[in-house]
This record gives sequence, structure tokens and C-alpha cells, in this order.
Amino acid sequence: MKEMHLLSGKRRTPVCQIRTQVKILKALVPPLIALLLPLSPLNKTSGCLVLAETIEIERGGALFNQSCIGCHDGGGNIIQPGATLFSSDLERNGADAEEEIYRITYDGKGRMPGFGENCKPRGQCTFGPRLQEEEIRLLAKFVKIQADRGWPNP
Repeated sequence: MKEMHLLSGKRRTPVCQIRTQVKILKALVPPLIALLLPLSPLNKTSGCLVLAETIEIERGGALFNQSCIGCHDGGGNIIQPGATLFSSDLERNGADAEEEIYRITYDGKGRMPGFGENCKPRGQCTFGPRLQEEEIRLLAKFVKIQADRGWPNP
């Protein structure tokens, strides 16, 4: 409710409403700045790239949880213990580059089935849903990043 100012006759907002509005603004400003700063024209290159990379990693993580976690939970391997997704095993098995992770995920290798749309021979490929090339690229990037970080919780 607005009060009348005695001298000017103009309405004004009660002090308690102003204080509440200031508290709300103080609470909202830092998260809004954190959200908008990466998108700001002043931070055009690095902010947008970081945001885009974060989104890609999250998509790769979702694909991992959908297609890989059954055998590779936490970067391990329940089928073949020497073929984990940890850096040491990837390096020992010649699969420590993102491109090689992509190739193995697409075509399969050993007991690992291929997930690519054009995976051949048929017996080497997954019986489950196939992944598109871009999805496998995101997945390979996610695996490489997680391996380099020591497979922290995604």
C-alpha cells in the first residue's frame, strides 16, 4: 500500500517494501551476472566456447549413461578388467587419443561392440540402438576428458 507524503502530496512506497525489493535484487544479481557474463559481447570468444564445451560434455555424459555405463561404470570394465577407460589402460591399449576412442566406439574392438550406424561386421556391433556419428564424437570427447581427470563423478 502506498503512503502519501505529507509535504508534496505524492505517493511513495513504504520503507519495508523497498528493503524487501533491495534484498531480492541483491540475491538475484550475482547469479544473473554469472549466467550472462559468458554470453556478454565483452567475453564473446572464451565465454561462449566454455558454455558450448560444457553443454557438449553434459551431452556426452548423458550418452555415456545411456549406452556405456552398463559395462564401464566409473570408467571401469566389468567384462574385461584390463580394458578400462582409465588413462593407463587406454594408453597401454593404444586408445588414449580421442580419435581412437571414437573408432573403437564406432566399430567395436574385441568384446566391445560397435555402436556406429554403419558398424560392420554385424556380429561385432551392438544389438541395441545405434548412435549417430556426432553422438559418438561427443561420447569419445567425454571419455577422454573423464580419463584425463581420473574419472571423477560426472
